Amino acid sequence: MATRLRERSRITAKGQTTVPKAVRQALGVSYGGEIAYVVDEHGVSLSRVETDAQDPVIEAFLAFLAEDMTRNPQAITQIPARLLERVVALTAGVAVDLDEELDGPVAL
Repeated sequence: MATRLRERSRITAKGQTTVPKAVRQALGVSYGGEIAYVVDEHGVSLSRVETDAQDPVIEAFLAFLAEDMTRNPQAITQIPARLLERVVALTAGVAVDLDEELDGPVAL
């Protein structure tokens, strides 16, 4: 049976409310994320809106790297062989699934 979560939130004079932290965590949304409200005969439910939007911080960092690489191509060098060997040795046998859910509490 799925875990049941019950939280309360007050509605302001402007019709706004704060989504409690426990609910945000359960939905997997944070600042800037979107939620959808579904109202039916059973009541109201919330769900996370899946978007293709990228993280603006990561996008800005990648743009910075691309610009730096364009301006300073001489700074791009190969990883030293000893460092590469060390990385390979340290990560041998470690399986990584970038789509896997995180275990434990996650602060949003």
